[in-house]
Amino acid sequence: MTRRAKLEQMLEKSPLDAFLNFGLAMELAKEGQTEEALAQFDRVIQIDPSYLTAYFQKGSTLVNAGRVPDAREALSAGIAAARTLGDSHTESEMQAMLDGIA
Repeated sequence: MTRRAKLEQMLEKSPLDAFLNFGLAMELAKEGQTEEALAQFDRVIQIDPSYLTAYFQKGSTLVNAGRVPDAREALSAGIAAARTLGDSHTESEMQAMLDGIA
């Protein structure tokens, strides 16, 4: 059984588990299933808006897909969420990515 299949199986029992949903998003991104990965990152953010890594990885996936304006939007949302949570480290990482994209 693939990692993706295992995650999907576990999500059947725990569909609101942000960690499992994030893992599935990462697997989808790794497989090149960009749209599905982006939808899954959005699901993670919907379940847990404080799951800051989802914003970062969504932005990274969008950059890799050449969707820079969308990446800027995702990273800006993540920066705002990080500020709200007082997570300056994650905020600075997302700001650095935002500053580094064309």
